[in-house]
Amino acid sequence: MRPETSPTARALLTLELLQGHPGITARRLADRLGVSERAVRRYVDILREAGIPVESERGPYGGYRVGRGLRLPPLTFTATEALGLVMAVLDGHHRAGDPTDPVGSALGKIVRALPEPVAAQAESVRRAAAPAPDRSAARPDPATTTRLVEAVSGHRVVRLSYRSEAGSEWSCEAEPWAIVVRHGRWYLLCRLIDRDNVRTLRIDRVQAVEVDEATFVPPTDLDAVAELERNLSTGWEYDVEVVIEAPLDSFWFPRALGRLEAVDDSTTRLTGTTSNPWMYAEALAGLSVPYRIVGGDEVRAAARTVAERMLAASAPVDSLVAPRDT
Repeated sequence: MRPETSPTARALLTLELLQGHPGITARRLADRLGVSERAVRRYVDILREAGIPVESERGPYGGYRVGRGLRLPPLTFTATEALGLVMAVLDGHHRAGDPTDPVGSALGKIVRALPEPVAAQAESVRRAAAPAPDRSAARPDPATTTRLVEAVSGHRVVRLSYRSEAGSEWSCEAEPWAIVVRHGRWYLLCRLIDRDNVRTLRIDRVQAVEVDEATFVPPTDLDAVAELERNLSTGWEYDVEVVIEAPLDSFWFPRALGRLEAVDDSTTRLTGTTSNPWMYAEALAGLSVPYRIVGGDEVRAAARTVAERMLAASAPVDSLVAPRDT
């Protein structure tokens, strides 16, 4: 049995038909919606109560049409498009099935506005899927993100309050160049005005944002993703320098963690900064070639502890079993 469509959802479908078929009659609306003409008039009243200017003309050539002042695009999805949309939202937001969550509520409104056969399939997928949360994802506050998006679009200077992963708090004025979503995290690529340097900030760590009247001119031909990768490892609390005893093109290391440059044919230098020495030390442990940490006491200390834990974990099993009394 298909779920019953609410009067509000029927009214939205009526609006879609009115936009696509100006002058459509009540009888044709009733046929398209599978309801009576009396029900059609009730849906039109719902639209009018919502402030949508639905006009009607009597006579053999009369019908309904949306008056001037409203230009809403018709909500028309195929079954494949609707299911793809639901799957994409579920993939990126594990509470998309929760009607009390803002994303779940918004997705529910879209589903209710779809034609009944399509809505039934989309709702079935939405309720049956149980996506596991991405532990590494960090979704920012929607209001904060909205203000930053508006500032990026309008080339407006912003004043930010920020809290780093290490817990330090600071404020600044910045030119917001772009917003980039990378591996479930939202980043603001910006130029800090007082320091005159480019930084990449996690939007979920922005404590407050004010949009100023001042404007700026963003860089021409900005490749936001490439610039993000170059700047993810700069400007954090702890410096790090590593000498890798291998040619530059003979190993892989995340470019977002630092800058790699060849010293000679057999040696590579890695320089960067981090707010999380433990994370950085664990990333270094994944290198498949020899290396030495020559700069960065915090990362060096974290690497020493990581190494001790790995040595302890690799000890022979017999050495971990206490001898029995004889």
